[in-house]
Amino acid sequence: MFMNFNKKVCLLLAGAVIISVQTPAQKKMFTMAEATNGMTTTLAPKNIKGASWQPGTDHFWKADKKDSTDVWSYMDFEIKGATITAIVEAGDYPGKTAKSSLPVLKWLDKDDAYFMNGKDIITGKLDANKWSWNKWTALPDNADNVTIDKSRKIAYTIDNNLWLYESTPVQVTNESDKNIVCGKSVHRDEFGIDHGIFFSPRGTYLAYYRMDQTMVRDYPIPHWDTIPATVDLIKYPMAGGPSHQVTLCVYDPAAKKTVVMKTGTDEKDHYLTSVTWSPDEAYMFIAILNRDQNHLWLNEYDAKTGEMVKTLFEETNPKYVHPMHNLTFIPGKNDEFIWWSERDGYDHLYLYKTDGTLVRQLTKGNWVVNELAGFNMKSKEAIITASKESPLEKHIYTVGLENGKVNRIDKDPGMHSALASEDGKYIYDTYTGPGIPRNCVIYSTNGSFTEKLLAAPDPLDTYNRAQIRNVTINVNTADGAIPLYGKLILPPDFDSTKLYPAIMYLYNGPNVQLIHNSFPESGNLWYEYMAQHGYIVFTMDGRGSWNRGLAFEQATFRQLGEVEMEDQMRGADYLKSLPYVAGNRMGVHGWSYGGFMTTSLMLKHPGVFKCAVAGGPVMDWRMYEVMYTERYMDRPQDNPDGYEHANLLDKVKNLKGKLLLIHGTNDNTVVWQQSLAFLKKAVDEGVQVDYFVYPGYEHNVRGKDRVHLMQKITDYFDQNLK
Repeated sequence: MFMNFNKKVCLLLAGAVIISVQTPAQKKMFTMAEATNGMTTTLAPKNIKGASWQPGTDHFWKADKKDSTDVWSYMDFEIKGATITAIVEAGDYPGKTAKSSLPVLKWLDKDDAYFMNGKDIITGKLDANKWSWNKWTALPDNADNVTIDKSRKIAYTIDNNLWLYESTPVQVTNESDKNIVCGKSVHRDEFGIDHGIFFSPRGTYLAYYRMDQTMVRDYPIPHWDTIPATVDLIKYPMAGGPSHQVTLCVYDPAAKKTVVMKTGTDEKDHYLTSVTWSPDEAYMFIAILNRDQNHLWLNEYDAKTGEMVKTLFEETNPKYVHPMHNLTFIPGKNDEFIWWSERDGYDHLYLYKTDGTLVRQLTKGNWVVNELAGFNMKSKEAIITASKESPLEKHIYTVGLENGKVNRIDKDPGMHSALASEDGKYIYDTYTGPGIPRNCVIYSTNGSFTEKLLAAPDPLDTYNRAQIRNVTINVNTADGAIPLYGKLILPPDFDSTKLYPAIMYLYNGPNVQLIHNSFPESGNLWYEYMAQHGYIVFTMDGRGSWNRGLAFEQATFRQLGEVEMEDQMRGADYLKSLPYVAGNRMGVHGWSYGGFMTTSLMLKHPGVFKCAVAGGPVMDWRMYEVMYTERYMDRPQDNPDGYEHANLLDKVKNLKGKLLLIHGTNDNTVVWQQSLAFLKKAVDEGVQVDYFVYPGYEHNVRGKDRVHLMQKITDYFDQNLK
């Protein structure tokens, strides 16, 4: 049924009730602990533990029990077309105790594996279905960023320096200034960067990031757990200010020599991304992104001399280029690799030669490739996951390397993941979907074989579940109508003749998607807890969020908080249009970017929401970090109007209704100063604001204390909406 509210917006409500419930008296209510942490603890769907593929085989390994004893088992799918399961004795290992559970195996090669037991590294040898274990080495207590290579070399950091262990530990770097950091992740974990150590394919060389932060201003992070309090000084490059400078170094253990890749340009605070070794260990490939993040060069460097060999290609975009992946070389080929790019508007795969020649675009369409999971070189196919069927789902496909032909592997709706065997003949798929807590299935990529290993029972079956309705809101833009996807969570005993208070939960920032066709269907048990206690909850992904293509994400460029608020206000209009929603008792809640959005809605659209809870909010983008902010807003000096429109500190006087701000005192992502500055403006303006801090917590509250957080939020809505 369509309902027209204005010329720009039309709303479509898909009202199918996903969950059918029995008489409420027969069902349980969620406790706050269950609603907060249950899906990862007591209410987690059953899963297969220790899943892995043994290299050089088609053996699928998992942890099992036999006569109450922990054992390994592996399944062989190649014997006469049948599945053969073999039991493997786990064996004792150094440091094992009666309470020790089976470790997670990391394979070194076909019959060798390792795992970490604290700082001890234990290696295992498989022989005749028995494991024999030995202690390889014990790392120092302060070792961090541990990287173990199949060449039997170990790299790790101690403080700001890099070490390498083969038979004895060797200190690779000796930086005396703590603000020069080696071997760690750089650029504040943007651009898909999550580590700073890169072994060459055979382990002959060790590449690493060296980050010089001496030019970045110190930022204080206070600690209140000592008397007197102490302060850590971190380097936090803020938008428009000095940023750190990064180089890539290559260490040769045999020669005990380090070479620096000559990536320098006139702009020293550029970004080094997509770091990849050539299969023959002769070259390094580095994507250099300028600070404005609108121009990328994919360069090749001689690993032995550091000299630049050539630029393979460049990518530009008037708004931004956002590299998130390394190069992936085609197995067995030194001269062909896959490159990810959004150049046609969606994140797709491109096959390139190392001379810079584009062979072909492998995937095309108005959908996004999510992961590259492996290859089947016998059939000349890549294995991917993608949102091809719907941005609300993720499925597994093979893609022909020669013809780009795409074939779907999995069978059911939902969110699928792919763990491919080394030769790509088999895929282990673990997935959830509407009414599917978790299924685990083995598929052959040629479609000839399927075996379901697990269909997890519903851990929520005894609970009085909310009713879930999928909602689509079509927003008309210059490019046509764009569907926005949301969920409406209704009380289990929903009565359309009654009036209910409503809560909007939102994030709506880059690189995040809240709405999926998965389990639990609501997306969050806290939503269902609130529904059990008489609320209607609504959540929606607006423009700017992830997995919908470049134009959808870039709609917010240089004006964060504007287009997103338009979309979320359409959600608010939708809620108010429902005859069973009390339009004068609506609340809104979000964290981080969602905290920024929540506060923005309260100040830029005062009176729409009676109360709000904003956690870890950005109040002034000039106080947020360089890489993220400048990608979406440019520098403050280049976009002063955009920064002023997004600035919430000068809009405090607009507040109507009740606002609770929450922040962690040790937040090094959205620094505590953001909300403190807002409080100071509230005092200056005579505006009353509620506030709560979590001492010692960084950007979010985790573990058992998160129950306290969610109870705090719930109580606030109860006090102000009921």
